[in-house]
Amino acid sequence: MKALGKHILVEFYGCDKDVLNNSKLLDKEMQYAAEISGATIINSTFHTFSPYGVSGVVVIAESHLTIHTWPEYGYAAVDLFTCGDTVDPWIAFEHLKKILKATHTSTIEMKRGQLNDIKGELRHKPENAII
Repeated sequence: MKALGKHILVEFYGCDKDVLNNSKLLDKEMQYAAEISGATIINSTFHTFSPYGVSGVVVIAESHLTIHTWPEYGYAAVDLFTCGDTVDPWIAFEHLKKILKATHTSTIEMKRGQLNDIKGELRHKPENAII
């Protein structure tokens, strides 16, 4: 059975606290993670909370990459949701693990939209879609 997308829920532990609180760096590296995984970036927005912590999203044509950080605990929660067969969210995972300097991780991969009637190549959008 094919699925419309892969959704990886990631827990990053033991991360660099300075990286976790740097919204500009996280924006740049999350966009790079999307790019190297084969995604088409639409937009991104990141916010730094007071006194610390960052939430951000990179919207991609194939869905999204999100991050929520707790620098005081060295922890980040990340969602890597990609649709279609052309994007590999595990490439994004490996890049973010390195950038965050995570000492350990926990992941769950969910198949989203498992359908019996998908035939042929699985596309995340129609071939003639305008991005």
